[in-house]
Amino acid sequence: MSQLGRAVRQLERVISIPADCPPTKGSAAVALDPLPLTLADLLLRPGFRGRRTPDRAFDRLLAAAGPAEGDEHFTDGFRHLLRCWAGAERLTPVGWLSARGHVGRHLANRARIRRLLAEHPEIEREPVERPVFVVGLPRTATTLTHGILSLSADHRCPLLWELLTPDLELPPEEREKAITAARRLVGGINLFSPRFRHIHNLRPEGPEECTFALPHTVMPLSQAVIPEYLPWHETHDFGPDYRYLKQIYQVLQYGRPRRRWVLKSPLHLENLDALRAVFPDATIVWTHRDPATAVASFCSLVEHGMAVNTRPLDLDWIGATWLELLARSASRGLAARAGIPRESLVDVPYSWLGADPAAGAPKLYAAVGARWTEADAARLPAVAARPRGTRVHSYDLARYGLTREAVDAAFADYNALRAEVDRA
Repeated sequence: MSQLGRAVRQLERVISIPADCPPTKGSAAVALDPLPLTLADLLLRPGFRGRRTPDRAFDRLLAAAGPAEGDEHFTDGFRHLLRCWAGAERLTPVGWLSARGHVGRHLANRARIRRLLAEHPEIEREPVERPVFVVGLPRTATTLTHGILSLSADHRCPLLWELLTPDLELPPEEREKAITAARRLVGGINLFSPRFRHIHNLRPEGPEECTFALPHTVMPLSQAVIPEYLPWHETHDFGPDYRYLKQIYQVLQYGRPRRRWVLKSPLHLENLDALRAVFPDATIVWTHRDPATAVASFCSLVEHGMAVNTRPLDLDWIGATWLELLARSASRGLAARAGIPRESLVDVPYSWLGADPAAGAPKLYAAVGARWTEADAARLPAVAARPRGTRVHSYDLARYGLTREAVDAAFADYNALRAEVDRA
């Protein structure tokens, strides 16, 4: 069991909350620094000294992951990331554990994928045909859109546990171990940040986004104050990352029935050129929503996730950083949009699914060339409904030092496109 897993198990015994138990009725009101998180920081403090020598920590993670000769393009980026993370302001012991867990998981997955491709070179001949990629700013109903598209028996969405440990078809015992590890991860998040599930409800065996499989993303900035990572990220070549992403889905498909992949991540929006170079026949489903609402909602998500790893929080830093990153993402998406064939692009205004999923879902299926069936319609209410036990998510730009005027100015070009989409 991992160090985090051991810490969580000790915490469960102390406060008598099982890892997969949803928050109780009153737990949503718990402060962002709950008792379990304070106890975890105390338990993990002895290992916190390791941040002083991040290269040594990285070398241990790399050795544990497996052979990486000739893969410096991949591993060097994570070495740099861990160095940045180790120097993050106000990082907590749980935050340092999260950093090592993030890097270690990606290194281990990379080593496993490389080994499987070496053992079964035919995997790279697996066709990933006409995949659907749901993209758009975060908090624009990408998750709902992805969930609705997952209803079809002709579609396949990757599950969270598969993205955390991509592998070939596993024996039942090994499969259960992988699912259990995903349950523990989700249980830890729900334990340490009880409000997070009201914003983005993670399900170990439910459809999830490519964000968990993509390497070298900006998501570490949702956990730690590491602006030093941005210059490296801005100049990174994402072509190899998307070739690797395809290999992951080829591994998950190998030896199993072939269905049309339905994939999703807001992170794809700023890398559409790299995505389409690897998946040239992809259908891009771009979800749209008022960016002032999307930015406020996403900043709230970042706040609740970052509070596990960084304290005290600088809410103005969250607002300024993610306004810049999300505006950059929209700008790059707009630039790449001009090169996407019209028949390969589907715009989904928020009103399609947010207001009336029963009317919007058949239109969405028709737009991506899929069949909408009575069976899909029967399952729609379960996907469209708020997850059981979650509450309405409230958020406000001002909490993060932002104004509508600032957001509108940053997204002026995108808002012009959104107005066209709404009129269409």
